Amino acid sequence: MHYNFDEIIDRRNTNSVKFDLLNFYFGTEDVLPMFVADMDFRTPDFIIDAVKKRAEHPVYGYSFRPDSFNDSIKGCMKRRHEWEIKNGWVAFSPGVMPSVNMCIMAYTNPGDKIIVQPPVYFPFFQAITTNKRQMVYNPLKLVDSRLCMDLDDLKKKIDPEVKMILLCSPHNPGGTLWTKNELEQLAAICLENKILIISDEIHSDLVFKPGKHIPTASISKEIRNITVTCIAPSKTFNTAGLSTSAVIIQHSELFSKYKKMLKQVHVDNGNLFGNLALEAAYTHGDEWLEQCLEYLQHNRDFTIDYIQKNIPQIVPIKPQATYLIWLDCRKLVMTPASLKEFFIKKARVGLSDGAMFGPGGEGFQRLNFACPRAILKEGLEKIEKAVKSL
Repeated sequence: MHYNFDEIIDRRNTNSVKFDLLNFYFGTEDVLPMFVADMDFRTPDFIIDAVKKRAEHPVYGYSFRPDSFNDSIKGCMKRRHEWEIKNGWVAFSPGVMPSVNMCIMAYTNPGDKIIVQPPVYFPFFQAITTNKRQMVYNPLKLVDSRLCMDLDDLKKKIDPEVKMILLCSPHNPGGTLWTKNELEQLAAICLENKILIISDEIHSDLVFKPGKHIPTASISKEIRNITVTCIAPSKTFNTAGLSTSAVIIQHSELFSKYKKMLKQVHVDNGNLFGNLALEAAYTHGDEWLEQCLEYLQHNRDFTIDYIQKNIPQIVPIKPQATYLIWLDCRKLVMTPASLKEFFIKKARVGLSDGAMFGPGGEGFQRLNFACPRAILKEGLEKIEKAVKSL
């Protein structure tokens, strides 16, 4: 079956964060939204059909997840990542960030230190501070247009109070696909210092050829015993509004502590339609995803080529994964506040401001290219016109 990713869908007036809260985020409705990390593509038909079929039943009461829910995750991990997992390792979560928060509450105590690697997905910061843990920065380095780990700096930051590291794999916003060697080196440091790895792998299916995602926990039994893997179909299949994800935990004690926390905050039931959507996505989604990735890869390459030819003042960091591109705007020589204002008021394009992603994000912007190519071209042309007017 051929899927049409050029279709332009009007998402306004659907309570869309991306389209209906522009004034809240940018102070104006007159911006082209390219910021929130969801896609402007139609959710796949096999997911819509599964939800519609269940919606036809007149009762939406309490429900449970059947064995097929975990089976779909197990099958997907095997097919897409060559990772053999067991059903008993899988637990539910209403989202990856709820998973991260529950892990922080289950495995650490107030005052403990947790490492993050900025620039990185900004809700990580809030998860640490609102739970009254101490945040430790291990900044990434931009090397040959790729964000890389600074493991020497990491070793210097570790003391007995460090209990956990939040890993973004693949990386958001930089699009880095961590190599096996990088993950092994990171894990070796964590094993030596008894540090838990909470691996946010929500973008793990959005990998461009010839790249390959390596689940952190798949590398060895020793690493698996200190790793909690957070996954979801939401980024991949455009189902973020259905609030359904999962964690994979091999170590029995860690699994038990997580399940206890899940019940403590009373979110174990989940969402009836989200459960069905996850199962449909991971069971029937391979063909759609291959076509989507091909389209996204063309969008990525189109974005980079356009910027290099027409807006040389901006340097795009080519992502190996995700549908997000990290734009180095430092040649525009603006303060972070001025840069943000420039894109909103001059370019009229709503991007994610780099400063939000922590140290190292100043002077950058994040652009979401998961949209029909005509919309992408419109956004790039607006940026080009604004830059040339300087």
